[in-house]
Amino acid sequence: MVESINNALVAISGVIWGPFLLIPLLLGTGLYLTIRLGGLQFVKLIPAMNLGLIKRRDKGEEEGDISQFQALTTALAATVGTGNIVGVATALSIGGPGALFWMWITGLVGMVTKYAEAFLAVRFRTTDTAGEKSGGPQYYLERGIKGPVGKVLGLSFAIFAAVACFGIGNLTQGNSIASNVENSWHVPTWVTGLVLTVLALVVLVGGIRSIGSVTSALVPVMIVFYVGAAIYILIANISGVPAAFGEIFRGAFSGTAAAGGFAGSVILVVIQMGVARGLFSNESGLGSAPIAAAAAKTTHPVRQGLVSMTQTFIDTIIVVTFTGLVIITTGVWKATDEAGEQISASLMTGEAFTFGLPGQWGHWIVTVGLVLFAFSTILGWSYYGERNLERLFGRRAVVPFRIFFSLVVFVGCTTELEVVWNFADVANGLMALPNLVGILILSGLIARETRHYLKHDPKLVASKEEIEAFMADQPGWAEWKAGNRVGSSRE
Repeated sequence: MVESINNALVAISGVIWGPFLLIPLLLGTGLYLTIRLGGLQFVKLIPAMNLGLIKRRDKGEEEGDISQFQALTTALAATVGTGNIVGVATALSIGGPGALFWMWITGLVGMVTKYAEAFLAVRFRTTDTAGEKSGGPQYYLERGIKGPVGKVLGLSFAIFAAVACFGIGNLTQGNSIASNVENSWHVPTWVTGLVLTVLALVVLVGGIRSIGSVTSALVPVMIVFYVGAAIYILIANISGVPAAFGEIFRGAFSGTAAAGGFAGSVILVVIQMGVARGLFSNESGLGSAPIAAAAAKTTHPVRQGLVSMTQTFIDTIIVVTFTGLVIITTGVWKATDEAGEQISASLMTGEAFTFGLPGQWGHWIVTVGLVLFAFSTILGWSYYGERNLERLFGRRAVVPFRIFFSLVVFVGCTTELEVVWNFADVANGLMALPNLVGILILSGLIARETRHYLKHDPKLVASKEEIEAFMADQPGWAEWKAGNRVGSSRE
């Protein structure tokens, strides 16, 4: 029965992530928005990084639940997880080094897609009956696209996201933590599951403000900790770095078989693995991260959209790159075990860090990094799930969901989950489809309002009063303000 379900999920995933559906839609949407917005992700990256990471909050903030920096770290918490450790290894083990190139492409075009969806999330956000912000594709698809099309797209996303959060954001994360902790320190999986469940309950019951406080403290530390270790390894293997880049670019267009296998030799598989694992890592176009962006205190949707855009840059261009380069320069991507079989993707990154660092530090660093990454992902995805449950059933569903979501973490830690990983791929694709279609439909509104704002505030330094002055007569400005009214999320 389980094998049949797994085979069916693999087949469905192959269609969704195949060459004729999500891959061209994902890359095509990013390329289209890049052209329409004038390469926004490149020309505004520095001001966006300054606003999100240095200033961290707006002058005279509008209403919201958390700061811009906390919204960024919450989204980073949800994305910088197993996709950056296990996902990269999976892409390289099947697609070879060339898959990393396509993860980069997904990240670069995904930055502008992330901007667009975060902009829309804030632009059409609302306020639930408890006074907390609600926003994301479940709202902007319906409110931005009038008529039955928008309603169907919005409800479809809400249903898919409410289900998907248990796959990508819970079961798979708990399973990765428990298996790696057991492998490194021989801690029984049920002990890890119990500890994680209790910690999740403590944090999640406090809602987005509690999540934002934890992630804003945890995320910068865990990224610096992990990337610092990777930099040490690359410096120690500096002579192999140019060759690694050579393998990446050659493999991107010709295919390179991993460990003598045949799957990676097909260029289509290289692209498919790079794009699929790239999206699994940075979630650009998936529709998840804008849910956190909608909670931010910001004076204009464009500002939070640009801050959110930096999340994809940090996740893919920085963290994923370092992981991939460590695996390639150490040669672990093509290493085999005692039986002559390729090393499991779940262990590959740990093996690469162990090879590159003295003693057992490598495995410990990867394990600690994965624990922090994956636990923070659980926190972020809990918020995504609850906001979609709030859209479907109202505020009364939020607290029971938080408790149930925490308890499911224990199941993930103590169960074999191959079928759940395949389910997560399918669910991710089903979330992305209505979101990407909706973004394309709303691209005119995105471009028009973005151009108007950046014409008056190109360096992102305008005060709240200055923004009010040049936005006063603009279409949609009063509508955005109306979203601050308590109870507007159920209208």
